[in-house]
Amino acid sequence: MIKVAEPGGKDSIEMRKVYAGFISEQIESGSNIIALEADLMSSMAMDGVHKKYPQQVINCGIMEANVIGTAAGLSLTGRKPFVHTFTAFASRRCFDQLFMALDYQRNNVKVIASDAGVTACHNGGTHMSFEDMGIVRGLAHSVVLEVTDAVMFSDILHQLADLEGFYWVRTIRKQAPTIYQPGSRFTIGKGNVLREGTDITLIANGIMVAEALTASQQLAQEGISAAVIDMFTLKPIDRALVKNYAEKTRRIVTCENHSIHNGLGSAVAEVLVETCPVPMRRVGVKERYGQVGTQDFLQQEYGLTANDIVAAARELL
Repeated sequence: MIKVAEPGGKDSIEMRKVYAGFISEQIESGSNIIALEADLMSSMAMDGVHKKYPQQVINCGIMEANVIGTAAGLSLTGRKPFVHTFTAFASRRCFDQLFMALDYQRNNVKVIASDAGVTACHNGGTHMSFEDMGIVRGLAHSVVLEVTDAVMFSDILHQLADLEGFYWVRTIRKQAPTIYQPGSRFTIGKGNVLREGTDITLIANGIMVAEALTASQQLAQEGISAAVIDMFTLKPIDRALVKNYAEKTRRIVTCENHSIHNGLGSAVAEVLVETCPVPMRRVGVKERYGQVGTQDFLQQEYGLTANDIVAAARELL
């Protein structure tokens, strides 16, 4: 059951601290969890956890392929490996290992991919991945998520501690816009309807959920009723929910901090063409690489704002 927070707030805790706190809690409770890093301890607030629990937190160095292989081996011993690195390195750099060591062999490893899309900010184009979710969703048995805020991240992490399989979780590292109230519980594979509407449906994930909610408020001022869905599971996508709202509103806009190719927009389009073809628009990164900048600048530069969503909705209406 979800509880939607009042709009406009920011999380009181950074996403990386949610992750570090979860790892500490699991170790202290006697879990078989083991956390692996690729020389990004400080980036994910894991320095203190590593110092306190050096046997359960391993820095494998800047060798992402080896990190995935090591995690696969540890999973065969009964451990519960959680791997963290940036999205670009958790997808492009180690794709063959994701395929061979995790997906093909059905190993139990959770990959936490941080610095999603434009939130990489000052790390620039080489670290700013817009294709990562598309890469990983092509694997046969992968489950691909993009968490929305700290409340969701904490709940999903605790679920993953007890789930078997290869899960790939995209997140930002710092504070996210607050979408959910504490106590919310999330079902992997099911989207969350945050706002009802009858004229158009905005389907978003990650940082774009807050932008979609703002866009729905702007559209309401024009007399347009826009439903908003947080599709935090990219794979398996909630096909029934997409079809239901396509039938209900007859128009869809997808909103993602990712390339419009092979991400949320593509996944939704696949469902629509097979079940309920309706007009749609995709708000996301269009044939671009990243660059250095603040998040606000980058969202404007790449068309990832509420105003861009409103413009796309107006085209359809």
